[in-house]
Amino acid sequence: MSSPLRVNLEIGPKRRVAAGAMDWPGLDRWGTSEDDALARLATYRARYAAVAERAGLASDFETVGEAEVVERVPGSSSTDWWGVAHIPSQIEAEVLSEVDLERRISLLQAGWDHFDEVAARVSAELRKGARGGGRERDQIIRHVYASERHNWWRKVGIRADDDVRLSPDELAAYRQQYVAAIRTHNAEARLARRWPIQFLVRRTAQHVVDHAWEMEDRDLSG
Repeated sequence: MSSPLRVNLEIGPKRRVAAGAMDWPGLDRWGTSEDDALARLATYRARYAAVAERAGLASDFETVGEAEVVERVPGSSSTDWWGVAHIPSQIEAEVLSEVDLERRISLLQAGWDHFDEVAARVSAELRKGARGGGRERDQIIRHVYASERHNWWRKVGIRADDDVRLSPDELAAYRQQYVAAIRTHNAEARLARRWPIQFLVRRTAQHVVDHAWEMEDRDLSG
């Protein structure tokens, strides 16, 4: 019997609802209502399958059933503005087992690999439009790396100069440190500042996977 796709809904005060798959970091979408957010999330399941496959979880993902809302969280003005989760759910306050954490880490790493693969094949100049505004490919790459350094790594005690552009090897080394710090925080039941580790992993994966999809959507290479 298939298990449901457990979904958290973060409900903004005015105009957006962010839907996140609790067990599949990176599978997050927003809509203008609960039904709209769930419908959009469903349309991206096929695209997320590539991430699950990279993580060696393709067969598990294929057997996941329909979405089941397991929690609703009141959002903030940031939820409405950005259309992404900003408030951890109560479920994500739970400390993960080592097995569950490693599964999520494998999906996060698959999201990084997917982003790097997409960035290597799309056009340098990207199609203009509402999807992602006016950033070109290299600007998106810099944005993703800077966001990780400034927004995610610092929550687990890793600091790197925002103005220094890391080489691929340096970035990979920092990401290994980041994953190691995530493991330590989870083992010690420590928060990443105010965020539970589950939420930190979900937000990190959401950001990198979403921008990979943005580059694919705006690619001009044909």
